[in-house]
Amino acid sequence: MAELSARQIALTALRLWRKEKHFADFIISGLLTKTELNVSDRAFALELFYGVLRNLTLLDFWIGCVRASGIDRDLRDILRFGLYQLLCLRTPEHAAVHETVELAAKKQRNVVNAILRTATRQRSELLARAATQPLFVRTSHPQFLVERWQQHFGDEHAEELCKWNNLPAPVYARINLLKIDRTKFLHTYPESRPLRDRSMFVQFNSLPSSALERGHCYIQDPSTAVACELLDPKPAERILDATAAPGGKTGYIAQLMENLGIIVVCDRDPQRTDTLKENMARLGVGIAQILQHDWTGKRVPPEITSVAPFDRILIDAPCSNTGVMRRRVDVKWRLRATDFLRMHQRQIEIIRALVRLLKPNGLLVYSTCSLEPEENEEVVRRILESSPDLRLAEEERSLPFQDRFDGAFAAKLIRSA
Repeated sequence: MAELSARQIALTALRLWRKEKHFADFIISGLLTKTELNVSDRAFALELFYGVLRNLTLLDFWIGCVRASGIDRDLRDILRFGLYQLLCLRTPEHAAVHETVELAAKKQRNVVNAILRTATRQRSELLARAATQPLFVRTSHPQFLVERWQQHFGDEHAEELCKWNNLPAPVYARINLLKIDRTKFLHTYPESRPLRDRSMFVQFNSLPSSALERGHCYIQDPSTAVACELLDPKPAERILDATAAPGGKTGYIAQLMENLGIIVVCDRDPQRTDTLKENMARLGVGIAQILQHDWTGKRVPPEITSVAPFDRILIDAPCSNTGVMRRRVDVKWRLRATDFLRMHQRQIEIIRALVRLLKPNGLLVYSTCSLEPEENEEVVRRILESSPDLRLAEEERSLPFQDRFDGAFAAKLIRSA
């Protein structure tokens, strides 16, 4: 079978995403592993796929401007790619139109060609019309999400947030001091750029394959450090990382503990638990006891109760991921207005299951990568109301439009004696 082009792979990925409801990262990475595209073509396939996903509403608005009659879904997907290249990437007309037409079935090629030629002639008008549309159209976000951000953060910050979400995510990595010291890391990987005020983090232009394979660093946004630093684990302590996969925070906790003590590490999904084991081995974490466990169940296994009570517990709770939308491009299209209350209830259930495993005077950190008060402040408020033996010691937030990193929330709770 002939090798697929970058455009064909991106189109296949979009159709699979639309029809099969798998996560975007899973789909495109699976397709790319089966190809022999060179580096630039792989990058182009990723740009097309993620770029179209980021701009779905805007692209469909433009399609409606140049095509009055209805079109089927498969043809719409092709037009999305063509218009993204013409109006967003500013790809030269001859390349964008010709290559997009080639993606279509023969009986549809004349229609695709005509629509894209019209869009080329009307480029200035289409861009001007888009600029007058509501924020949710201009930035391709669900309307309900934009409206709640406007209510919570104000119009200006809501617009900044929507634009932030549509930017490609930088590649940040945490230096793993369990394998290499900071000075040697910066010397070994001169392409890494240290971050000001974040001494354990660096930025790369692309994935540092060699450093990752050797366990010298772990890809994660600096906002993830907030929860670990609030937890403030010490060597020789007993720590529970309750919802840990894929393990970035676990690795940092082990580093802060100098690989001394015990970290019981849990995740409810067996595949993600396997990923945890692989990541901990690569990072040189020797104090992790990794278990599969769902905290919404009733019975805590003896492998956990035999280690309890814990000095500190980290609950990096399942959440809506609204703080990391530029990294999880399709999250915004999966969310529903009812999800925030659903997550709120699940988060409270998890915390209540874990509090009893915390020793007196022990410390619990609850964290999310959500921006939503239902999943953050409201969860903490509810827990404090129903748990008189807990008190709030500190809260921290990372807001993309303010801190220039991913969104995150963390609250430090202390259990009384």
